[in-house]
Amino acid sequence: MYAKAITPILNVSDMQQSFDWFEKLGWKKCWDWGEPATFGGVGSGECEIFLCLNGQGGRGHGGHRATFGPDCDEAGETGVWMSIWVDDVDAVHRHCLEQGIDVAWPPTDMPWRVREMHVRHPDGHVFRIGRGF
Repeated sequence: MYAKAITPILNVSDMQQSFDWFEKLGWKKCWDWGEPATFGGVGSGECEIFLCLNGQGGRGHGGHRATFGPDCDEAGETGVWMSIWVDDVDAVHRHCLEQGIDVAWPPTDMPWRVREMHVRHPDGHVFRIGRGF
């Protein structure tokens, strides 16, 4: 198999809330389907994520604020986890704080040579935003 691209699909509880959240993150709504919309897509650069209302996968948020460290419960985080690679993690962090996005892990230089932070979607999906060093 030679894969040309991959498009994750997130189970969401509210399409408009999800479109709005991704716009705060700096992504754009690409399309939606249905009246009212039950499926859609958001994009940034060459990347796209599909959103499915109440289907195609699970949602998460184990009830713990932190996604890493002593106060987390990684097994309880049942939403989708994805890595987004960026040029400047700290600039994204500042933007997320300005937009009121839930930052579940602040920018940290990790032992696997990635500076990363985590943000959580309202349905518990976690995005690891990072850059290698």
